[in-house]
Amino acid sequence: MELLLSEGGMGFDLLYAGRIVLRHRPDCPAVVMSLGAPDITMLHGNYRISDNPAGRIEPLDFALNKGGSITLLHQGLPVARLDHSANSLTVEAVDPVHDRLCLRFYAEPGEAVWGGGEQFSYLALNGRRFPIWTSEPGVGRDKQSELTRKMDALGMAGGDYWTTGFPQPTILTSRWLAVHLDASCYSVLNFTNPAIHEVELWSHNARFEFFAEDSPTALVGTLSTRFGRQPQLPDWAIGGAIVGLKGGANSFDRLNSFLDANAAITGLWCEDWAGIRQTSFGRRLFWNWRWDRQRFPDLPDRIAKLNARGIRFLAYANPYLAVDGMQYEDARVGGHLVLRADGTEAYSMDFGEFDCGMVDLTSERTREWFAENILGAELLDIGIDGWMADFGEYLPIDAVLADGSDAMDAHNRWPVLWAQTNALALASRNKTGEALFFMRSGFTGAQKHCPLIWAGDQSVDFSRHDGIGTVISATLSAGLLGNAYSHSDCGGYTSLHGNVRSLELMQRWCELAAFAPVMRSHEGNRPDDNLQYDSTPELLACFAHWSRIHAALAPYTRQLCKEAEDLGLPVQRPLFLHYPDDPALWTVQDQFLFGCDLLVAPVIEEGAVMRDVILPGETPWLHLWSGEECAPGNHSVVAPIGQPPVFYRPESAFAVLFASLPKELTA
Repeated sequence: MELLLSEGGMGFDLLYAGRIVLRHRPDCPAVVMSLGAPDITMLHGNYRISDNPAGRIEPLDFALNKGGSITLLHQGLPVARLDHSANSLTVEAVDPVHDRLCLRFYAEPGEAVWGGGEQFSYLALNGRRFPIWTSEPGVGRDKQSELTRKMDALGMAGGDYWTTGFPQPTILTSRWLAVHLDASCYSVLNFTNPAIHEVELWSHNARFEFFAEDSPTALVGTLSTRFGRQPQLPDWAIGGAIVGLKGGANSFDRLNSFLDANAAITGLWCEDWAGIRQTSFGRRLFWNWRWDRQRFPDLPDRIAKLNARGIRFLAYANPYLAVDGMQYEDARVGGHLVLRADGTEAYSMDFGEFDCGMVDLTSERTREWFAENILGAELLDIGIDGWMADFGEYLPIDAVLADGSDAMDAHNRWPVLWAQTNALALASRNKTGEALFFMRSGFTGAQKHCPLIWAGDQSVDFSRHDGIGTVISATLSAGLLGNAYSHSDCGGYTSLHGNVRSLELMQRWCELAAFAPVMRSHEGNRPDDNLQYDSTPELLACFAHWSRIHAALAPYTRQLCKEAEDLGLPVQRPLFLHYPDDPALWTVQDQFLFGCDLLVAPVIEEGAVMRDVILPGETPWLHLWSGEECAPGNHSVVAPIGQPPVFYRPESAFAVLFASLPKELTA
């Protein structure tokens, strides 16, 4: 990293790879410091976090130290030290009482910025603040909507545009520069001032890492190396659809209707394998991770028979144990639970009309216990080949942890430890790359452990901030930071206050899900109130049709998985990743590239039968359904149900495969 003094010695610039990353001037000091006064409330994984800092300091003067470090001065006294190396910057307050730091990184005029982890509302982050704190994303996520207001009133559960289960304090800019905060503390990425990129953090010290490349593809590849590339997806996961059913043993009979409809099915996912608990929210699960013999008689034998037909069985687990379940007592006696502030009593939490203990993932001994005795013995050993590894966002900040760490700092690390525990279970049975778990929560480093993320609990609608369209921005933003493989609940999940699935939503979600590496349906939190894909012959035929398209794309998807392994590129990509010289593409978040050869523009507006599409580059594209050649540029495309706008490059090595895909829905 290069240090340059300004003319007259009134400031300095820090440069990385020839790019200014930090600029200190009297009218815009690079570091702001203060003393925090936080106010934090948590309810059911939803957080209200505010701060009223005092003693604000904006040190203007500085001194260069021997060796190149910088001391910031306030009223002639040293208040902070900046140490820079080849690709990092460390900032530390002289007095740790200054436990709030704000770094003002340099921004060029018109510079676009992305990052922040998995973001649902906005791909480009310019003009907004993004707190980095893993939590429930919320229901509605729009303070102007009636649904969000109702959920906020009921339990702080409405969310906002920035709430996410997978945040990450990483910034990418259109200078093909990235800045990463190497810490798990609460932080905020603030882009409301176009002249600077601010990172606010709750700590008296911080370390930032810098990355720069000549192109966005190279930068994304470099970041994937830093954060860890995801384990490979098994062939069965990309070769057809995974059907989610939670009707107990009846799910096996229901599966036959999908097969009779000629659906390409590679998995049956029964999250209710461990039992059901009915609550006012809907049909929840019994959080004791052991096969429910009444609900699923002879489950290992049924799984074996499925396997003989080429179909895998998937289940569900999370890192919490119901206090009325057998495993809770095993964990308590074994010393595997998070404790309350006095350090003697297990910390139980209300998860919505039932209480649970939290498995203490900071303990290596406990991670090994959970991986072996629960995920290994109770799931993998009876033939289960995958599961939803749910939650990971709920660690309360007043908990006492086995490793002695402060729960406020451990909170964002918690999903990484959860991912590590699941990966340990697969490795213990030599199932890495063969079995599969998928998560909604995450933070820096989860990528190298978790083979697949899913976009969490969307509302069953077309709403701007919590509906089907948020799946696209979530996938694209997460993919920039090493998450090559993402997917969503086909059909959506959250159904509350009379909000139920429509036929159109179910059809459009199939169209979207077919162009993801994994296609998986979900019955939602209120399955009896909502349409399911086997509710009508029309829906069954729809799901079967798109499952066959998904299966037919498997050779191409496998090639994209190889690119993810070799280059760190995500399967689903923002347009600017391959067309970086067009600023008009920097904010596009409602269409994506599936690899570099397919362009997908899902219909995400209710009632729409046309949609605007941008075809990037300088060479023509072919319309997948008609075969018509289309020039690069902006187009208004006919998009009836069953034919969302999809285009491919005629020079692609997979052009013959694309041209052979079924053009119309057939039985």
